[in-house]
Amino acid sequence: MKKIKKIVVAYSGGLDTSIIVKWLKDKYDCDVVCYTADLGQNEPLGHIKEKAMKTGASAAYVEDLQEEFVENFVLNAIKANALYEDKYPMATALGRPLIAKRLVEIAHEENADAICHGSTGKGNDQVRFEVSIAALDPDIKVVAPLRTWELKSRDAEIEYAKSCGIEIPVTKASPYSIDRNIWGIAVECGVLEDPMNRAPDDVWSMTINPQNAPESPEEITISFDEGKPAAINGKKLSLLEIIKRLNKTAGSHGVGRIDMVENRLVGIKSREVYEAPAAVTLIAAHKALEELIFDRETLHFNSIMSSKYSELVYYGWWFSDLRKALDSYFNSLQGYATGNVRVKFYKGSISVTGKESPYSLYNKNLATYGTEDSFKHSYGEAFCYLWGLPLRERAANR
Repeated sequence: MKKIKKIVVAYSGGLDTSIIVKWLKDKYDCDVVCYTADLGQNEPLGHIKEKAMKTGASAAYVEDLQEEFVENFVLNAIKANALYEDKYPMATALGRPLIAKRLVEIAHEENADAICHGSTGKGNDQVRFEVSIAALDPDIKVVAPLRTWELKSRDAEIEYAKSCGIEIPVTKASPYSIDRNIWGIAVECGVLEDPMNRAPDDVWSMTINPQNAPESPEEITISFDEGKPAAINGKKLSLLEIIKRLNKTAGSHGVGRIDMVENRLVGIKSREVYEAPAAVTLIAAHKALEELIFDRETLHFNSIMSSKYSELVYYGWWFSDLRKALDSYFNSLQGYATGNVRVKFYKGSISVTGKESPYSLYNKNLATYGTEDSFKHSYGEAFCYLWGLPLRERAANR
C-alpha cells in the first residue's frame, strides 16, 4: 500500500477532531492539514487555526462559506420543502456536501493523498462525506479513525485528550455531540439516548422554552420572489440576513424545536434533538404559498418529489444526477412562487394567518357560499355520476 504523506482533515474543533490530528500523526507519520468551514455556527472560529496548529497540523484553513451555503444548498431545500421524515430540515446533511467539495479542492491544492473525517461507523455523516468525496474524486483515499481506533467511547476520547494536553469543548458531565450551522442545530448522546428522557433545558440554545416565551403572539410577513425568500415585513433582505433574523425572532418565541426518533441511513433508529427556527418558518411559509398557486395534481405530486429529494440529501447523494434533476423540476415551478405569507409565532407554535400571490389559483367567486357564488351547482350531478362510474359498474357486476 502506498504510504500516506499528507492528509486533509475536516476539522471542527469538537471532541473527535480535536484529538484526530495527533492520532493521525502518530499512526501515519504524515503531514496533517486542517480545514474548517464557517457555515454559521455562531461561535468564534478565530482560535481554530491556532488550536489545530498547536496539536500538530502543518497548515490550517478557515473559510466563511455562509453565503455559498444558503444560496446554493439551503435555497434548493426551501424550494423543495425538504424535511426528512416530514420533520428534520437537514441542516447537517445540507452542510456536508459543501464541506466535502472544499476538502477535495484543498486536497488537490495541497497534493494530499487522503481526506479524513471524524464520523462514526454507525452515523450518517460518514456516508455523506465519503459518497460526496467519491463523486468528486474517486481516487482520493478516505481515512475514518473513529471506525478503527482504540478509543471506544467518548469518555475514552476525553481521557486521551487530557493525557495529551489537548483542549476539548466537552466534559463527562456534558457529553452531548453537537453540530451547528445557520440552518439549525443537531444534538445527540448523553441522556438523549433514552427516548423516554425529556430533553434537558441545557440542550436548547437557539430557542427559548415555550413556557417562558412572550405572552403576546408576533406576526410577520415573509415575501417570496420566484421561490426565494426576499423580504420580511416589506424590507428587502438577503437570504442570509432573512435566516439570521428568523432564527432570532422565531427562536425568541420557542419556535423550531424538534425531538424525534429518526431512521438513520445505516438502519438503526436514533433519538435526535434539533433546533431550526428559520428553517421551520421558511418551509412552512413556502408550503403555504404553494397551496395557493399550484393546481391539485401538481401540489400532490410535489409532496412525493419533496420526500424523495429529502431522502437523497439525507442519504448523501447531493452530487447525484437525480438530485440535480429534481432541482430542475422544482425550479421549473418556482416562477409562480411569488407572493406574501403572514405567519404568527406564539408559545412554540407557528401558524400561517394569511397568504397572497399574483399567481393565486384561489377564486373567491367559485369558493364562496355567499351571493357572489358563480359556481354552476347544476353540474354537480353529472360530475358525481362520472366520477363514481367505475364504482357503479363494479357494483352492478358483483
